[in-house]
Amino acid sequence: MTSTTARREFEVSVVPLAGEYLYAAAKNLTRSHAEAEDLVQDTLVRAWRFWASFQRGTNIKAWLYTILRNTFINNYHRNGRARAFKSDVIAQVGALGPAAALANSTSQPPEPEDVVGARVTHEKIRQALDELPHDFRLAVELADLEGLSYKEIADLMECPIGTVMSRIYRGRKLLHGLLLPHAREIGMVAEQVSCAR
Repeated sequence: MTSTTARREFEVSVVPLAGEYLYAAAKNLTRSHAEAEDLVQDTLVRAWRFWASFQRGTNIKAWLYTILRNTFINNYHRNGRARAFKSDVIAQVGALGPAAALANSTSQPPEPEDVVGARVTHEKIRQALDELPHDFRLAVELADLEGLSYKEIADLMECPIGTVMSRIYRGRKLLHGLLLPHAREIGMVAEQVSCAR
């Protein structure tokens, strides 16, 4: 496929979804008009970058939503600590004045082992999600990460609600099995005690 043909196909297939569909999803995630617009732009850039990997005939809305959600999550994690520190300093400035605000900030940088542990857990979750069949992964992400209703997921995935419920159930069950060893390793779940006598 030539770059001109790919560009035309992208413009016809993806760009019309930016206005209402992607913006509504972005606004739901960011709760901010300006941030939603930025998120849509970032999503379109990423979608164009990976356009050659899009499998024609599959659900383009689901593909775009996955890109949008991943972009949001990556940006959120990258900017989260900075946002927390900034909002804490702003609150302290109002109460104590600028000089004392930085000295009395309750936001502390995380301990190195906490950062590493969180990254490892995040990576384990991402790997486990990636191991799920596509439809299970998407249904679980939309339900558990995005908080969409069964009906919203069914509309997005273009399938019956019963199918959505089944995919979520089976996806969660697979995830449980994939993540249980890590949960035990970090002490989140106790080792099972043998009942043998």
